[in-house]
Amino acid sequence: MERLSKIGLVGLALMLALAACSKSSNSGTSSTTSSEATAAASAQASAAASPEASASAAAQVAQNGAAAADGGKVYQTNCSSCHQATGEGLVGSFPPLAGNPVVTGDATNVIHILKYGLNGKIQVAGHTYNGMMPAWGQSLSNADIAAVITYIRSSWGNKASAVTEADVAGVTQ
Repeated sequence: MERLSKIGLVGLALMLALAACSKSSNSGTSSTTSSEATAAASAQASAAASPEASASAAAQVAQNGAAAADGGKVYQTNCSSCHQATGEGLVGSFPPLAGNPVVTGDATNVIHILKYGLNGKIQVAGHTYNGMMPAWGQSLSNADIAAVITYIRSSWGNKASAVTEADVAGVTQ
């Protein structure tokens, strides 16, 4: 019976991943919004997770500015259904982004994963994941990819530098 429950959870997780992958993004990032409005929207999106997530969102907005706030919106729309609003993922199904050395390491690696996807086994925080990260390079702009990477590299205790649109454009398959 426990095995059936696990299979059901994996099936549910896969359905959520497919639903997240099939969402179309409003990838047009507006540069005309004020920093205050952008920060407020990011804080609102993160508030559903926990008070700690809200505090973390406020800190990351201060650290990396509007790019991270815009990235919070992109993350909420495209990534949180798998990696969770807290960045903790789902053990065995979706790896955590919080405390993940790939996320905070060489930005080129995480840019490549986001643009072109990732298939196969990986190890994160002592757990094995054998799934598929969709390629977002066709559905998200380089600006949105830069913003969401900046967001994940500065959220949930992660402390890594911002990523620019030029950084994203420079990574090819």
